[in-house]
Amino acid sequence: MVYSFITAFLFVALICAGIAMIVIGVFRKKSGKRARAIPVAIPACMVGVGLILLILIPGSFHTVDAGTLAVVKQMGVIVDVEGPGTYFDFYLTRSYENYDAKVQQVEIVMDAYTSDAQSMEISMVVQFQIRQDNVEEIALNYGGLEALTNRIQSVAIERTKATLSQYQAEKLIEERNSISPTVEGEISSAIGDKYYITFNSAVLTDITFSDAFEAAVEAKMMAQQEKLQAQYENEKKKEQAETALYVAEQEAKALLANAQAKADAEVAAATAAARSIMLKSVEIARMLGYEVTEQTLEQEDGESEIVYTIIYDDTHTGADIAEYMKYIEYLAAWDGKLPQVVAGENGFMITLPNLNG
Repeated sequence: MVYSFITAFLFVALICAGIAMIVIGVFRKKSGKRARAIPVAIPACMVGVGLILLILIPGSFHTVDAGTLAVVKQMGVIVDVEGPGTYFDFYLTRSYENYDAKVQQVEIVMDAYTSDAQSMEISMVVQFQIRQDNVEEIALNYGGLEALTNRIQSVAIERTKATLSQYQAEKLIEERNSISPTVEGEISSAIGDKYYITFNSAVLTDITFSDAFEAAVEAKMMAQQEKLQAQYENEKKKEQAETALYVAEQEAKALLANAQAKADAEVAAATAAARSIMLKSVEIARMLGYEVTEQTLEQEDGESEIVYTIIYDDTHTGADIAEYMKYIEYLAAWDGKLPQVVAGENGFMITLPNLNG
């Protein structure tokens, strides 16, 4: 900065001195004053030098834009690194080489091969940013940002090809979204701290295979879809058959349960009717003088049941009990009408009602 100020000051001073000497000489000549003559060549030379410098001065202003750093070289030797601003340096002795410090985006297209020798075209975007503290090292080692960018591009291509060559083509198609982070990690590890940059990202934007391979993959996928569709339809039919079988089994179980319930009801009714007849027989037997014994039996469900036994002998054969039971049935079925009596030659004929209806 001091050098720039001194240079500008000398330029301006030299021009002003030359103009001043010319003006003083002309003024004295017109006024007729006698004074020591000043050689005309001296101010003329000074003015000429000043004019030359005026021509050179505009080229000595150097502007460094925002987001840019400038490497200042004096006679080819790096002497400073300047940030954004405007600087005055005599351009014949000092030069400014600008380095873009913003994020750099490099678009790369390359050909590569998979592990099963399928050719593909890879498109990717790599982003990085130079480190401002290392701009001087970049200038010394690479001579410019373009050479550094080419080096980063070469590393990205080499690591991408090496990574994708480990996959089969179909695997790449299936896992395309998850492969990009893997490639980015490989490039980041390869760059590390070697190139004075901050690596930001590497994204695979497209992977294109040959038309023949794409067609083969599409046909295979369609066949797999058809197979899956057939399996789905078979499973659906199987489920429908199982559902129908289940419904049929449930209906059969329901019918069986209904039949069992009906049979149980009939058995229960028959058992109740039989017990009713037995109790009536016991009651009639006692009435007719039969000996009846009782015995209490415990059931499996915890209930108790009384079992009656009618004792028969020569006098009590049970025939009178049967006759009495018929009489009771007759009375239960009798409609209240008296028997029909018909007189004949051989006596009376009594017509009893039909108990069976």
